[in-house]
Amino acid sequence: MRAGPSPASSDAEALRRAIGACTLCAAQLPHGPRPIVQFSSQSRILIIGQAPGSKVHASGIGWDDDSGDRLRAWLGIGKDVFYDREQIAQMPMGFCYPGKASGGDAPPRKECAPHWHDKVLAHLPENRLTLLVGIYAQQRYLPETRKWSMTERVRRGEEFAPFFPLPHPAWRVRTWMKKNPWFEAETLPRLREKVRRHLRR
Repeated sequence: MRAGPSPASSDAEALRRAIGACTLCAAQLPHGPRPIVQFSSQSRILIIGQAPGSKVHASGIGWDDDSGDRLRAWLGIGKDVFYDREQIAQMPMGFCYPGKASGGDAPPRKECAPHWHDKVLAHLPENRLTLLVGIYAQQRYLPETRKWSMTERVRRGEEFAPFFPLPHPAWRVRTWMKKNPWFEAETLPRLREKVRRHLRR
């Protein structure tokens, strides 16, 4: 006789459904709500990014764009692992595409993180690696560094374990990486080793 789902997995599924049905800030979303989240009670790596872009809003798949390709290359993993919620959790600062603003996408909506993040975190293993991708995630989860530059946070990332701050992997990061060669030479090898260790557990 096949065993049914564990209470933890059932609770996680109920939370995923609740997030998927969220309309908390629907009136402020020019393209309507389409929350993007991925997690399970077994996910040992958590990616906290910014907010879905237009391509991700269209597909409904987190990091399904050029930024995602670059992030997966940084992590040293393929899509098979990246989209396996038993291994990798994705929890953006804003779960829905916020639309455009001058110079790019609008900032993530501020309603999501206070309302949902703690509920998701409660389902994740305590001994997880949390990647803070971009300034919005870093400012929330490393508030003591609010006056720092993103470059300083990333360069001193070893001080914040189990958090690991990263720049956002949008196309503009290529210029930043050229100015900061230590990121590719020193930070990415450390990141990939941490990812390998957490995936092996």
